[in-house]
Amino acid sequence: MSVSVRIPTILRAYTHEESQVSAEGETLTEVIESLEGQFPGIKARVVDENGKLRRFVNIYVAEEDVRFAQGLDTKTPDGTQISIIPAVAGG
Repeated sequence: MSVSVRIPTILRAYTHEESQVSAEGETLTEVIESLEGQFPGIKARVVDENGKLRRFVNIYVAEEDVRFAQGLDTKTPDGTQISIIPAVAGG
């Protein structure tokens, strides 16, 4: 299953400054592994050492926040748009 992944500016150093890349996988976990295979180091910026989505990273499959779906087990149908969005904090 091929999907398109939007990469935020802060992670583009890993993707050779590409703002959108293709990846393979039937679940978000598989897509992240595919990204890691193409762009070493990106996975550690998205997933913590326990294999959980980092607290300050939001991921949307289509327009659905994976935290309210099946998390990293969220299905990623062929052609789906995935967006990685860093949380913004401030005051």
